Formats: sequence, C-alpha cells, structure tokens
Amino acid sequence: MLKYLSVLLYPFSLLYGLVMWIRNRFYDKGILTAVEFDLPTIACGNLSVGGTGKTPHVEYLIRLLKTQFQVATLSRGYNRRTSGYILADQHSTAADIGDEPMQFHDKYPDIHVAVGEERMLAIPQLLMDEPGTQVVLLDDAFQHRSIKPGLNIMITEYNRRFTKDHVVPFGRLREGRAGYARANCIIVSKCPPEMTLAEKTAIEKEINPLPHQQVFFTTLQYGTMYDLITHEPVNTAATTTVLLACGIARPEPLLQKLRNSFKEVFLLPFPDHYYYSGRDIEKIKKELGDLPGENKIVVTTEKDAVRLHLLKKELAEQNLQMAVMPVEIAFLFGGAETFNHYIFDYVGRYYPATNQ
Repeated sequence: MLKYLSVLLYPFSLLYGLVMWIRNRFYDKGILTAVEFDLPTIACGNLSVGGTGKTPHVEYLIRLLKTQFQVATLSRGYNRRTSGYILADQHSTAADIGDEPMQFHDKYPDIHVAVGEERMLAIPQLLMDEPGTQVVLLDDAFQHRSIKPGLNIMITEYNRRFTKDHVVPFGRLREGRAGYARANCIIVSKCPPEMTLAEKTAIEKEINPLPHQQVFFTTLQYGTMYDLITHEPVNTAATTTVLLACGIARPEPLLQKLRNSFKEVFLLPFPDHYYYSGRDIEKIKKELGDLPGENKIVVTTEKDAVRLHLLKKELAEQNLQMAVMPVEIAFLFGGAETFNHYIFDYVGRYYPATNQ
C-alpha cells in the first residue's frame, strides 16, 4: 500500500524538481545574482534533506583551520525560537541559535558562531561585529544560492547516495541530482570502516565526478561517553542496558555502534531537532525504569545534549543521568592529508604568507 502511495507523490516530485531547476538556471545565467566576499568562504551542505552527517564534517573543518585562522561559522539556525541575525555569546542557548550552532559554540569557544536566515546580509554583519574573522564556514548552504562560496563541499550518505535518490516528496533530494555539479568536492559519508578499494572505485564511477571535482570517503568514529551535566567521562560495562533517546534524522549508525558495545540496546526516537519538555524527561525516566536489568543508562547525542541542557532542572528533579556520545569523522584510504592540503591551498590563496 505504501508503495502505491509513494508513486502518487512522483508528479509532485517532478514539479518541485522543475521549480528548483528553473531557480538554479536563473542563478547560473546571472538573472538572479549571487554575492561573493573577499575572504575564504567554505560551504558545507548536501543535496538531501538531512542525515548525511554534515555537522561532524563542519567540526572537522573547524578543528583543521582554527589553529591558524580566526574561524567563524554561519548557519540558518534551523528550528530556533528566534529570528534574524544573532552572534552567539555566553548567554546563548539552543533555543536562541539552534542546536547545531550551539554545539559549535559549546565545543569551540575560540571561534565565532552566528546565525541568520539571510546569509547574504548576515556575513557583512558578522564581519562588522568580528572584523578579525579570516574564514567563514557556511553550514548547510548548498542550496543558498544568493551567496557564491569560494569552496563548495557536498556530502552524500553512503547508504543513500544522491545518485540513487529522487527529489522530495518522492525521495529526499532538495533539488535534482544535477545539482552536484556545483560542488568543488564530494564527500561520501558514513562509510563502513572496512570499505574495500573495489567498492570505493565503483562508487566513484557511479558518482562520475566532473574534472574539477575531488571525491573523498569518511566514516564515523565515536569517542568516550560523558555526563550531560558534569561532562565527566562515563564508563559503563558491556552488560549495561542502554536506552538511546535522541532526536536526529538518522540514528541508525549510533544505534549500531551501541549494539556492538552493549548486550541490550533500546531506541526511544524523537523528531529531528526536537525540543524536549518536562513530560519527555518523565517519559524517558519511565522507559528506562521499564527496561530489564539492574545497570541501565540513557545515552543521547551531542546535538540532543544542547537542547536537553534547557531542562537541567527537570533532569535533576528526576535524578536522571544521561550520557552523551561524541562523534567525529575520519577519512578513509589515506584521504585526510589530501583533503587537508586541499582546504589549506584554497585558504592560502587569500593568506599566502601563512605558514601551513
């Protein structure tokens, strides 16, 4: 039945794809203009509606660049409870700037984090507020054509590559597959760490990169869990029963990681970018209590953690400990050195005197 219903969505997918094609052609032909800025601007985004692992890739760029340059991130601030341009400060919360920007702000206090729906206007404001900014990372800006970034990084998920997907609502693409041509480099994310060279070659052939494009492959690496409130490391035995409570687009990789590490793992899903309530905390506590075993723990993601911080009082009242699972990306097939040089070569065009 669901198969037939999805087929009914295909005409709407074609219509939406046509609208996006016309819009992109207007930008390509100069009918709609895109603004360029006289400093390195790196856009990191995707063709799909989410779940490609974009955030840990942005964090990789932050860590790579911030030791040599003053880095700023600019995001839309999806699902925040404010609007307009905001530069994060010590009083900012996820409700003010969104969960992903808040995650950047918490983890990397030595960079500037800003949000603004109209990024064409937000960048000049950011540069006025922080004139020492040397590199701007545009988070999730692949479809934001009013800005022409100097470097466009497109991420596609290994298990749902854009080459095999369709435009919404029939599929998950925000525009037609041809949009990949705007990318300077393409990253295939969430690859299995044991991926073979033969499979890598087959996927590269499937993507069929243009002459100006490079293709990289990354996998997820999970770190040591830490307490959501105290940030102290949380050490748990393999016999501990785990309740994964999270609101992210694709919890499957983390779920699999936990199942590889613990005997019993249960999932309590919430919508992507979900703002938890006091009742949700009570629900999580009850779900945990109903699980089998003596040793039990709730695990969540870093993105959820910045939203759950808004409920520190409720967590304390319920005496509910939550462990946060950090995640980073790692390049496969020795791609890290090539990618790092690729990024520094681009930024170095603006700052040739910088020692790299």
